[in-house]
Amino acid sequence: MACRCRFCGASLRHKFVDLGMSPLCESYVSLDQINRMERFYPLVAYTCSECYLVQLEAYVSADQIFSEYAYFSSYSDSWVEHARRYVDQMLDRFALDVHSRVVELASNDGYLLQHFVARGIPSLGVEPAANVAEVAVSKGVPTLVEFFGLATAQALVAEGMKADLLIGNNVLAQVPDLNDFVGGMKFLLNARGVITLEFPHLLNLMAENQFDTIYHEHFCYFSFTTFVNIFAAHGLLVFDVEELPTHGGSLRIYACHAGDLSKPVEPRVGELLKRETARGWDNLGAYGTFSEKVKETKRKLLSFLIKAKGEGRTVAGYGAPGKGNTLLNYCGIRTDFLDYTVDRNIYKQGKFLPGTHIPIFAPEKLMETRPDYVLILPWNIKDEIMSQHSYIRQWGGRFVVPIPEVHVFD
Repeated sequence: MACRCRFCGASLRHKFVDLGMSPLCESYVSLDQINRMERFYPLVAYTCSECYLVQLEAYVSADQIFSEYAYFSSYSDSWVEHARRYVDQMLDRFALDVHSRVVELASNDGYLLQHFVARGIPSLGVEPAANVAEVAVSKGVPTLVEFFGLATAQALVAEGMKADLLIGNNVLAQVPDLNDFVGGMKFLLNARGVITLEFPHLLNLMAENQFDTIYHEHFCYFSFTTFVNIFAAHGLLVFDVEELPTHGGSLRIYACHAGDLSKPVEPRVGELLKRETARGWDNLGAYGTFSEKVKETKRKLLSFLIKAKGEGRTVAGYGAPGKGNTLLNYCGIRTDFLDYTVDRNIYKQGKFLPGTHIPIFAPEKLMETRPDYVLILPWNIKDEIMSQHSYIRQWGGRFVVPIPEVHVFD
């Protein structure tokens, strides 16, 4: 293994988990592509022995992945509501007003900034996917179509723009050049400004066996301790942290310039650092046990599907998320086990999942075919999905969640 750590440059030798060969998880297949060759890449995560950053080797560039993207945040009602609550909280905590400037990195379809715009707060989104940015602009959210990094930050500052609040939700994992991205954030941040970032917590990924959140589009996976060290190396201080239920257990960090004394470090920072140390974040042995848990989940899911099909049951999927494509490709689940899947995202409907070629329909397909089981692939919003589609119980249908292990809901 010749690749080096994205943060510290150390050689990567310690394997975290090997999920075999997999296509890019957002490369949905159209009908005219169904018989063409697909590219598969190794899906192997490594743990850096120096800084303990879990990461993938990059096989494709970010612009190949994100220039046109199939993920639209606003299709999840619970996520839009999460964003609305966040905006209320930030306005209250940091006294933002019409004289403030809010910038969101990877702003997607305006799911979050639309709430700042509605309050009259000057806002700018930076989004690399032009097709997604177009939707944000239609909502009145000014959006710059670019990959963010130090050069972008310098260009914005040259135009007189500095961020009082700089936001990045579930973007840091998708950054191939980690130091360039964080360096750009520091450059763009106002002297008394605040950065907030949200990302899935690595320790939850390990504890809850969330291996399907590993895919090529996610280059890195962060413990809190490693994250704090990365920001410190760039002159940024983490002064607070919240633990959130989103995406199977996430962290929201608050950071500022290291020299900004107006923001005392909250006790939650030290408490979480101590908890991670107690759980062995800096011990490679703690990372080495994860792989066997992944194999066991695969065996249990396949056993469930084999039994269901042997009994003549029908099984459909709900959702076409990136995590679902990791799960299905790793487990070898195709239309022999999963008849089809459905998704609210019209961009995905009529296409096929990468690798497995499972067809994607609109949710109304469930009512037409009345499957016995509905496998929820975006398990992180299972409550929202089960509430929206509770009608499957009319014919005795049952929901199934595969992570952390197979669970059938009555």
